[in-house]
Amino acid sequence: MMLQQTTQATPTAAPMAALSGEQTHEFLTFRLGKEEYGVEILKVQEIRGWEQPTQIANAPQFIKGVINLRGTIVPIVDMRIKFALGEAGYDMFTVVIILNVAGRIVGMVVDSVSDVLTLPASKIRPAPEFSSAFDTQYITGLGTVEQRMLILINIEKLMTSPDMALVEASIH
Repeated sequence: MMLQQTTQATPTAAPMAALSGEQTHEFLTFRLGKEEYGVEILKVQEIRGWEQPTQIANAPQFIKGVINLRGTIVPIVDMRIKFALGEAGYDMFTVVIILNVAGRIVGMVVDSVSDVLTLPASKIRPAPEFSSAFDTQYITGLGTVEQRMLILINIEKLMTSPDMALVEASIH
């Protein structure tokens, strides 16, 4: 006689939101100044320490230059400068998040990386609407985790925007 063994997933192995059938999203969280931001984890290729990029003449101020990443030339964007969050300083805690957006590899300089968070859809609120003087088109929403507020960025929309000049516009 053969015994069949059945296994059952334990509730502790999965987020409670997943058990209830609610859609969840994973974000890599990082700091810029005093604020905490999040980008979709599926866009992240790797996380690296700061290394001085090679500067490119006539590049916008927020593009710090390029690095050679295993044979791929990767533009490096400083998000503190792009979001006008004050003077950017580079030290041993400065991190470059390597992203894969729209088929292009791009590096994003941030102050530090926090962690990976899984947020149920119920914990994500739409971006607030402000006057036209304040641009929120790259903010997908605000996430809440306990007492923390995360600014969730649509990194693909940001990195492919015309003012970034990183990805050529598609020809139709």
